[in-house]
Amino acid sequence: MSSLLRPHREHKRMRLPITSAAVLALLGIAAAFSLQARTAESATSLPAPAVDTPAAAQQDSETAVLAGGCFWGVQAVFQHVKGVNQVLSGYAGGAKDTAQYEMVSTGTTGHAESVQIKFDPRQISYGRILQIYFSVAHNPTELNRQGPDTGTQYRSNIFYVDATQQKIAQAYIAQLDKAKVFSDPIVTKLTPFTAFYPAERYHQNYATLHPDNPYIYYNDLPKVENLKRLFPDLYMDQPVLVRSASRF
Repeated sequence: MSSLLRPHREHKRMRLPITSAAVLALLGIAAAFSLQARTAESATSLPAPAVDTPAAAQQDSETAVLAGGCFWGVQAVFQHVKGVNQVLSGYAGGAKDTAQYEMVSTGTTGHAESVQIKFDPRQISYGRILQIYFSVAHNPTELNRQGPDTGTQYRSNIFYVDATQQKIAQAYIAQLDKAKVFSDPIVTKLTPFTAFYPAERYHQNYATLHPDNPYIYYNDLPKVENLKRLFPDLYMDQPVLVRSASRF
């Protein structure tokens, strides 16, 4: 199993079609582990944010930029959320000239693998976006890592676009810490948004396009299943896929 579940960085650099041998190995593993077992992975049922903005007071479009480990899985989660219109995988926190996967992977650029979420706040609030982010999209108590992925590029980071988002994020983290819903402290960083750079085309819709990739199967598909289980009112079967982006 270890040969299939090698570190995330190596998975993403190879970018080769899965060989027949790998497929056979994967099928063998799949026979031993059911989907039910995988969906039992880390997910936390959290209270809704006490501080949020009422849907009726919102404009028809808002943007959230979040980092929580590998952008494949975070993108996959939010592509299944009602009210979300687009989710791009990309980079935030660093300079434009270093917003390239091979450079970001060194952990020296200041970038975090991130997602840009465009959503209709009349259907889902920013606070509810954060509730999903903390509940199923990643583990906010892991410092500079998520699962098998390590480095500052995999940090937990909210890039707030205005003072309202900052207030909601700060209040929600304080609420969760006070309620002690996690056994360890939340280490999510709050950073003013400066720029978001879409990732390369092959990173977009990756979990949907490659569900048989061992990394996706064991790390990301359970997140989508947990979204469906914990947020049935917000889950939608058909994901909102990336059609085009300026980077492509």
